[in-house]
Amino acid sequence: MIYFDNSATTSMAPEAMKTYTDVATKIMGNPSSLHQLGTVATRLLDASRRQISELLGVQPHEIYFTSGGTEGDNWVLKGVAFEKKPFGNHIIVSSVEHPAIKNAAEWLRTQGFDVDYAPVDAKGFVKVKELKALVRDETILVSCMAVNNEVGAIQPLKEIADFLEDKPTISFHVDAVQGLGKIAVEDFMLPRVDFVTLSAHKFHGPRGVGILVIKAGKRLTPLLHGGGQENNKRSTTENLPAIAATAKAMRLTLTDDSLKRKKVGKMKAVIYNALKAYDKVILFSEMEHFAPNILTFGIRGVRGEVVVHGFENHEIYISTTSACSSKKNATAGTLVAMNVPNKYATSAVRISLDHTNNMSEVEQFLTVFKILYSEFDKIAR
Repeated sequence: MIYFDNSATTSMAPEAMKTYTDVATKIMGNPSSLHQLGTVATRLLDASRRQISELLGVQPHEIYFTSGGTEGDNWVLKGVAFEKKPFGNHIIVSSVEHPAIKNAAEWLRTQGFDVDYAPVDAKGFVKVKELKALVRDETILVSCMAVNNEVGAIQPLKEIADFLEDKPTISFHVDAVQGLGKIAVEDFMLPRVDFVTLSAHKFHGPRGVGILVIKAGKRLTPLLHGGGQENNKRSTTENLPAIAATAKAMRLTLTDDSLKRKKVGKMKAVIYNALKAYDKVILFSEMEHFAPNILTFGIRGVRGEVVVHGFENHEIYISTTSACSSKKNATAGTLVAMNVPNKYATSAVRISLDHTNNMSEVEQFLTVFKILYSEFDKIAR
């Protein structure tokens, strides 16, 4: 089996799995309990929070644990909107955001908020000039992802941050779910960024746990009320085994991360250069200013799901656009925003690599691609 769908989810690192199992079986206390077992759990929770904060370059009290990227994104959009409603009702998000952002923004419209979408260019990069023009006195939030999940475009966060530097009343949120391990931490953990969303299963941690960085002094209306966990901002008993495993997975991911990115980039380059030689292949991702792990392409006249299943028959696993939309047969939202014609957008498939992949798998992929391309060529005529 060859797994090239790492942007959908990664395999859990064995070391992180061991941490999860050890904590789940040996530390049974609730961190909110006053007895000794609760104290042991609290110490581990604090240690995990501290380790993650050090890796991200923030303070422990700025780390909040969630159930994943979707919750974190929803919490920021809705939490900022209701916290700042007395001061403004205008939100700006990029036109290529994950559905967790877009759908939350559209729900906020029904609650009386105004939403504008910053456009992107033909390669999927946010047009900062047009984003700047959307800002007005009532603007309370700008949200932009770090790495696009569909084509891998690395967004111009520094340029946006520089523009917002003298606008302290506007909160700046970065969805970095696809960023950790794919770009340098400092490229999305910018000083001007107020909120950052992460999800553990994208960097070899467990599913169902995420991280939201809330910079000191920044306020969010809670989504969950109850026992007052997470500094009274997210009430629910902490998933301690998953949190401890997330801390381990993040440390492993960021160890020698630049070398891992180079390795992945070399594999992508081999596939990219090979696919360029085929007349009917359309490349939606590029090398420069794109994440090293994501390569999205299409074969003219062949729907993406046909290509996915063709590779699956050879036990090679890729996906159409994103995992959140692939089963719905939805056209890639990013490609639509890039003004890619529908007949080409519906052909899009995504390869997403990882440092656990290797060049022999790349060679096998290209061998199978050559076979499938010949078969598809006959069908598409």
